[in-house]
Amino acid sequence: MKPFIETSSFRRLQELSRHPFDLPSGLTPERIATMAISGVGFQLLYGTERVTPEVLDALFALAGERDVLGQMVQMQSGAILNRSEGRAVLHTAMRDQFDARQTAPMAQEIAEKAGRELQKLETFLDRVEGKYTDLVQIGIGGSDLGPRALAIALQAFHRPGHRVHFISNVDPDDVHGVLAGLDLKKTLVVVVSKSGSTLETLTNEQLVRARFIKAGLDPKHHFIAVTGEKSPMDDPEKYLASFYMWDCVGGRYSATSMVGGVVLGFALGFHGFREILRGAHAMDRHALTPDNLPLTSALLGIWNRNFLHYPTVAIIPYSQALLRFPAHLQQLDMESNGKHVDLGGVSCPFSTGPVVWGEPGTNGQHSFYQLIHQGTDVVPLEFIGFCKSQYGSDLEVEHTTSQEKLLSNLFAQSIALAVGQNNENPNKVFLGNRPNRILLSERLDPFTMGALLSFYEHKVAFQGFIWGINSFDQEGVQLGKVLATKILKQFSGPRLREAAPPFPLAESYLKFLED
Repeated sequence: MKPFIETSSFRRLQELSRHPFDLPSGLTPERIATMAISGVGFQLLYGTERVTPEVLDALFALAGERDVLGQMVQMQSGAILNRSEGRAVLHTAMRDQFDARQTAPMAQEIAEKAGRELQKLETFLDRVEGKYTDLVQIGIGGSDLGPRALAIALQAFHRPGHRVHFISNVDPDDVHGVLAGLDLKKTLVVVVSKSGSTLETLTNEQLVRARFIKAGLDPKHHFIAVTGEKSPMDDPEKYLASFYMWDCVGGRYSATSMVGGVVLGFALGFHGFREILRGAHAMDRHALTPDNLPLTSALLGIWNRNFLHYPTVAIIPYSQALLRFPAHLQQLDMESNGKHVDLGGVSCPFSTGPVVWGEPGTNGQHSFYQLIHQGTDVVPLEFIGFCKSQYGSDLEVEHTTSQEKLLSNLFAQSIALAVGQNNENPNKVFLGNRPNRILLSERLDPFTMGALLSFYEHKVAFQGFIWGINSFDQEGVQLGKVLATKILKQFSGPRLREAAPPFPLAESYLKFLED
């Protein structure tokens, strides 16, 4: 297989990028209607991207030359795609419970293990029903961001009397703020660490355990472990129950494993969590077909990143429920594709993952949209929208409902960014040609949320396949951990502890550099 920049499609795209499509002069209703693709209850509208049919043909030819669909089949079958760590990548097997299709032995084995964990979860949720009103999840990174984003997104579907909370930051104020006001007698605590040795998570666990002991409660009757089998946390003497996770499921891809299963099952009920899995599985299957949604979005991102040379992308959900979803996508994308070497360890002579960020609309319109519309840097946008609200509670004000106003803003921003505005006053000039696309669905519910999660997982994977990088390791997070451990040793010594505030941190910092 030819490297990314040695393909004939790459050269063709370079030629086409010299004169990208001019949106202000060419955006028509016919273009909007034609440049759309549907699947799994979603519609992707990309007429407001700076692409032509020739560009799209070249992008899909690039996907063919890089065999991205073949690599997606390999991934979902259990091939060793995380080559630096010698691991399969099988987060899709976590939700491979909904049809009888034949899979490769590795994928089948993990799917069966995932099925057993689901059965354990259903039994456990039945056992604790009515005994607990709150659940606190302790984890960090992928053990927090995905499950937290989904729990917030599906608040409308939480069962009465089943509240969930999250602790991630090793800042002790995080623990205090979450536990304040909780009735610990009716609270479960889920501790998530694959290795059973994550320092921030274990530190927070001890803080929370101390609170339970101080309240006269035995933590064993309240604490649950989600960890690797036979890890230090796989201990029935310390935990009410243990659920397992595997090396082939990376943290940022783990929300549909037991990492998210326990907390989401508690909040939504077992059936609600199964609906998330069902939606994710439907998108997994869709990602194996030609011209699918995540592949199309991935290719548009490749065009913007590598041929129009835009360094960032903003993901803007026009849904308050998706308040924390961009934070999950930051980790998913930037931890996966923030790599500077290819699979052979050779430095990439091209740009890889963009900087990803975002907040809900319409709030952003009164914040950072000024720069997006009139700043000197072009920021591509990915909008997410829903035709209906979750609760269905709305009111007509000045002849339109709130949901109609929300969608009107979404569509207006998309068109305004693309087309811009001329004016005699330079301050009122909008240059346009700000590429964007809209991912639209009927309503955000557990099935749709699962499909949306999977959509972005596969978009990121497809881009990694095209670039020829490893989207499934994260060496970039390790160096800081190692250095923090060295500095921590100085805090544990008497010199800092005995010093009057403020501690001589600068002196300690310099000493560390000398060492």
